[in-house]
Amino acid sequence: MRLPQWLRTGGSLSAGRALKGLLRQGRLSTVCEEARCPNLGGCFGRGRATFLILGDVCTRGCGFCAVRKGAPGPPDEQEPLRLARTAGRMALKYVVITSVCRDDLPDGGAGHFARCIQALREHLAGVKVEVLVPDFGGSWEALRMVLGARPDVLNHNLETVPRLYGTVRPRASYRRSLELLQRAKAAGLCTKSGLMLGLGESMEEVLGVLRDLRAVGCDILTLGQYLRPTKGQLPVARYLQPGEFEALRQEALSMGFAAVAAGPLVRSSMNAEEVYGHV
Repeated sequence: MRLPQWLRTGGSLSAGRALKGLLRQGRLSTVCEEARCPNLGGCFGRGRATFLILGDVCTRGCGFCAVRKGAPGPPDEQEPLRLARTAGRMALKYVVITSVCRDDLPDGGAGHFARCIQALREHLAGVKVEVLVPDFGGSWEALRMVLGARPDVLNHNLETVPRLYGTVRPRASYRRSLELLQRAKAAGLCTKSGLMLGLGESMEEVLGVLRDLRAVGCDILTLGQYLRPTKGQLPVARYLQPGEFEALRQEALSMGFAAVAAGPLVRSSMNAEEVYGHV
């Protein structure tokens, strides 16, 4: 299928060269680069990035993701400090952190998340921190490490509808992910989740997921168009019209979500600070 006009960004990386230099100097990865985000040029040009901690090699093989798969190395003990210093040089007031899945680690990387949050709080006065976490293999003890660090937003993406988990998230569990969000909400945190659309889901299935998210108290929702990063990932089943995203946004707001970002190029961490401002 040809890419619709509304999905052609035409962005340039030239405006983000200074930021890329800072990131390389700090030996830091971003999900923007590793996952081939279509908004990379625009976000880097505005001095924004979503930090990818715990390396750039994932232990899982989700059907939609371009991040490298394999056996990652050990966590970098100095990464939390480098992240905090780089975020300071970027003059960030709102920092978004995500990670690869680390099923090779006993805590799934939860302790490293907590140390990164702590380092940011120690080095950046008044900083807000959003974490986009994996499911930690269903270890609630691991999740408690992250919750105990008290991020301002706990994000965990459901990504798609339950019927498609076997191909989109084969090693994940829809119910487990919902429970993770429920536990984070019960701990008093602002919670967030998102879906990629265009993988073959029906609109009724999408609405069912939104109802499930509201049932566990999810505060913030993001909805975007799935785009195939490379030929190695799942193909796009359908490109949604911009008006369909707006209709879903209105429906989600009527369900009680505090903030909803929906659009063809919306991504989980895109404009996260502004979206959080609506909560």
